[in-house]
Amino acid sequence: MAKEMICTSCGYKGKPKSITKGSILVEIALWLLLIVPGVIYSVWRMASRYTACPQCKSQTMIPLDSPIGKKLLAEQEQVVTKEN
Repeated sequence: MAKEMICTSCGYKGKPKSITKGSILVEIALWLLLIVPGVIYSVWRMASRYTACPQCKSQTMIPLDSPIGKKLLAEQEQVVTKEN
């Protein structure tokens, strides 16, 4: 289970999302047409997978319990308090 994280780009707080580059449709087409390009494309897609913010797709998510994560969370709470 992934722990809660905060995005340094957009401020989203929650669990990161796993993102895979490329297209599943291209991968299927390559597998159906030729096996070697299909294998190469599949390996590339697996190797390029990363965790990112579900809101902005940035790779800048950090743990909430880190010093920077705590600072960002405190700043967000101050903004919400000032708005109310």
